[in-house]
Amino acid sequence: MILPTALALGAQLMLPVADSVPDLNVEQVCDGIAKQGGVTFRDPAVAREKKSCIDSEMLVRAELAKQWSSFSPPDKVSCVNESRMGGESSYTELLTCLEMARDVRNMRSEAEGKGKAAAPGAPGTPGAAGTPRVGPAPK
Repeated sequence: MILPTALALGAQLMLPVADSVPDLNVEQVCDGIAKQGGVTFRDPAVAREKKSCIDSEMLVRAELAKQWSSFSPPDKVSCVNESRMGGESSYTELLTCLEMARDVRNMRSEAEGKGKAAAPGAPGTPGAAGTPRVGPAPK
């Protein structure tokens, strides 16, 4: 069957991602960011902006390496795959994805730990007093 083979291959692809911070090619995204601010492509500021962007991404990678073991393996796989889509990779995007996934999981755990999720209209939820509601108000 094709399914067991696909699952075995998928499992092999997932394991290396979770072991260490991936090597991303940030040059393409930094080149695009730098060229957005330049007057012309030969503007010397473009090269400085690109170097600044790459330096910043390397600092983010170092921070990511410090926190890597604190992120869940499924989140690592999902976020690494997402950060590689489209060809332009960024450690900033990867770290943000991992932090958001972790924070959402923590919020859900806290809500479950209190016995139930917040009811619609409860303080801090959409539709509560002073909180914007999406869609028409109930009749």
